[in-house]
Amino acid sequence: MKYFFWVVLALLACAGCGNKEERLEKRANRIHASVLTVDTHCDTPMEFENSDFDLGIRHNDGCVDFPRMKEGGLNAEFFAVFLAQGPRNDSSFNKIHQKALDIFNAIHKNVEKNSSVAQLALTAADAYKLKKEGKIAAFIGVENGYPVGKDITRVKQFYDLGARYMTLCHVKNNDICDSSTDLNGAENHGLSPFGIEVVKEMNRLGMMVDISHSSDSSFYDVMNYSKAPVIASHSSCRALCESPRNLDDNMLLALKKNGGVIQICIFNTYLKTPIPNPELESRMKEIRDKYGDFKSLPDSIKAKARAESREVQKKYEKLATVKDAVDHIDHVVQVIGIDHVGIGTDFDGGGGIDGCKSVADMKNITLELVRRGYSKEDIGKIWGGNIMRVLREVEKTAATLSAKN
Repeated sequence: MKYFFWVVLALLACAGCGNKEERLEKRANRIHASVLTVDTHCDTPMEFENSDFDLGIRHNDGCVDFPRMKEGGLNAEFFAVFLAQGPRNDSSFNKIHQKALDIFNAIHKNVEKNSSVAQLALTAADAYKLKKEGKIAAFIGVENGYPVGKDITRVKQFYDLGARYMTLCHVKNNDICDSSTDLNGAENHGLSPFGIEVVKEMNRLGMMVDISHSSDSSFYDVMNYSKAPVIASHSSCRALCESPRNLDDNMLLALKKNGGVIQICIFNTYLKTPIPNPELESRMKEIRDKYGDFKSLPDSIKAKARAESREVQKKYEKLATVKDAVDHIDHVVQVIGIDHVGIGTDFDGGGGIDGCKSVADMKNITLELVRRGYSKEDIGKIWGGNIMRVLREVEKTAATLSAKN
C-alpha cells in the first residue's frame, strides 16, 4: 500500500512538471507574438545575389526566408550587404563598390517580389507599423566598410539605398579601422583619420555605427568620436567565450555609457570556447583543398562550396545551445542592465545553435528567457525594443546635427 502511495505521488508530480512546462510554453508563445522581434544580422543575401533564390519560398537548407520567419515569429530582419575584405587600390575599390550596389539591388528586388508579406524598413517606426500590418520588416545593413573605399560620398549612397547600419570592418583591417582578427596586427591603431570622418558622416545621416569585428582600439575610438549610440550587430561576451570578436566587460561598460546595445551572436565559436574537433577540421580541410580560395570562385561554384560546408558542419560540429546564448544575455544584463542587449544571429554566415538553427526556431530563445524569469517587458527590450531605441536616437542625432548646419 505504501509503495502504491509513492507511485501515485510520483505520477502526480510528473504531471505537475508537464503542466508547468506547458504553461511556460504558452506564456512564451503569447509574449513572443506580442513583442517586436528583430534579428540584426543575417548573411542570406549571399544566397540570392546572383541566383533565383526567393525569400518568399520555404527552403530546406539555409536559415532565413519569409515563411520560416512567420513560423518563428520573427518580425524584422537586417539583411547584410556583405563584402569580404580584398585588395585596397582604386581598381579593387571600384569593383567591390559595384558588387555592393548589385547586392543592394538584389535585396530590393527580392523584397519587392514578396511585397504582400514584406516591405523595406528604414526607421524604427516602420518596424512597428509593419508588425501591426502583419508584414515582415526588411532592414539592410552593410557588413564591412570596404566598398566605401576612400570615397566618403559612398556612405550617403548606401544610406539612400536603405542601409541603416554599417559594420566598419570585417576580418581584416581596411581604410576605416583595424579589425579584431587581422593576423598582421594593428595598422591604424584604431580608427584612421578617414575612419573618423566616416563615423561623423554616419552620425550626420542617421546610420548606426556597428563595431562588431572591430579591434578593441577601434571600438574605443568609435566611443570617443560617435555623437550617437552605437551597436555591436552580432557579438557576444568575452567573459564567457575568449574570442577577440567578443566584447569584454570594460567594453560593455563603455557601451552602456554610450547608450548603445550589443546584439548577442548565436555563432557557435562566439558562445563557447571551441574544444578540439579533429574530424570536423579534417572534413573542412577537404572542402578547402577541393575548392581553393572561396572568394575567387564563380558564384554558382561558391554556392555549392558553401552548401557542402554547411552539410559538414551540420554533421560534425558540436554546437552551443540556446541556454549558452541566454547565458550571454544574462551576463550583459548583470554587467550593464536590460537596456543594452539584443540578438543578432549571423544566420547564413555561420550562425545557428542547437535549438535555434534557423529563423523558424526563434521562439525557443523566448522560452528560455521565460524559464529564467524574464518579464514580458524585459523580453520586449531584448527582442526589439533596445535596438529600435538606438535607431530612434541615431535618427534624432542626425536631425539635431542637420538643424545645426
